[in-house]
Amino acid sequence: MDTGTMGTKAAEEAADRRREQRGWYFYDWACSVYSTSVLTVFLGPYLTSVAEEAADADGFVHPLGIPVRAGSFFAYSVSLSVIVAVLVMPLVGAAADRRGRKKPLLAAAAYTGAAATAAMFFLDGDRYLLGGALLIVANAAQSVAMMLYNSYLPQIARPEERDAVSSRGWAFGYAAGALVLVLNLVLYLAHDSFGVSESTAVRICLASAGLWWGAFTLVPLRRLRDRRTTTDGTAAPTTTGFRQLVATIRDMRRHPLTLAFLLAYLVYNDGIQTVISQASIYGSEELGLGQSTLIGAILLVQVLAVAGALLLGRLARRYGAKRTILGSLVAWTVTLTAGYFLPAGAPVWFFVLAAGIGLVLGGSQALSRSLFSHLVPPGKEAEYFSAYEVSDRGMSWLGPLLFGLTYQLTGSYRDAIISLVAFFVIGFALLARVPVRRAISDAGNPVPARI
Repeated sequence: MDTGTMGTKAAEEAADRRREQRGWYFYDWACSVYSTSVLTVFLGPYLTSVAEEAADADGFVHPLGIPVRAGSFFAYSVSLSVIVAVLVMPLVGAAADRRGRKKPLLAAAAYTGAAATAAMFFLDGDRYLLGGALLIVANAAQSVAMMLYNSYLPQIARPEERDAVSSRGWAFGYAAGALVLVLNLVLYLAHDSFGVSESTAVRICLASAGLWWGAFTLVPLRRLRDRRTTTDGTAAPTTTGFRQLVATIRDMRRHPLTLAFLLAYLVYNDGIQTVISQASIYGSEELGLGQSTLIGAILLVQVLAVAGALLLGRLARRYGAKRTILGSLVAWTVTLTAGYFLPAGAPVWFFVLAAGIGLVLGGSQALSRSLFSHLVPPGKEAEYFSAYEVSDRGMSWLGPLLFGLTYQLTGSYRDAIISLVAFFVIGFALLARVPVRRAISDAGNPVPARI
């Protein structure tokens, strides 16, 4: 083959790769609206109000005859969805790698979640059981779909491209979340002007997230392509999800440095997720801030996370992903320490804190995803990313537990928020000890010039 032909073929391959990458970004654009508008803003308070409507005189509902406080129903439903996801993800991941057909599984998971979210429009009156069931289905489906989506990264981007590609995906997701949240808030805050009740406005916001999710999922499904697997694709997984997860972890023991990175990620990501989930409680209970201030801060985080993801992606190209993640963990520590000293009743300083969180949030998550993609043995992308997603979703109870215990023992949300620094300090120490270049080589992957 002459040089001209080789150059033409390389150019065609690069164009095909960029086309797939652009399609891949759009799944973040599609599904992030669910995380922002549904989980973070609207569903928790609304489902709690529906459960309270169905509660008895003592404030309890009785799903399957089990007495549950109406105020705890949402939290329990989220926890149950995580358990379902932990059981399903390893099975789906192993099947995707074995058969080399991720796209049909991604479509099934995405449209199951989108349909369940759109059906939340019918969540009115005292239909708390319907709300809990739809939440469990949507949240579990979201976890499964994200696992499959993440597993495409090693296949659509060369090693030197992955930090930038992963960062752009996160940026797309945060941009969509911010855009739709603005539209949702316009409808919610001015619902009288649109001639609908507050309850109807919330249900429209919930359903619109499902429609958005389903509509934009068409883009990655058209552009992503499946790769043939080198293993026998006829065998079907017969073990339970838990057993498959254990088998994946055992396989990781042959790659102890990959497992070491996953442990570091588990620790510091638990801190990140806890800050996201508890920041509004800190703002309302400790700092005495109103709901409009808290929603505005959430929107600011979404907007700045776009810039932050792109900025940290550029820093990674210059300094390497590992150093940039370590730097972001230092920034998280500084931000939490500053949060401890925030004065009550001062929304300006809370917005400054939200800006700090936004700038490091998207980048630290995006670069963690791209760095892990280098540590996955070829042909086991979905299986290993199922373990990655389980560590993201299924182990995120330690941070809230520490936050809750600290508040219970001290009665201070300031002490509770500063206790989360431990996750970033320990995560920093664990990640700093991982020799990532050797880990990538041991996994059987090419080592980028800068990592």
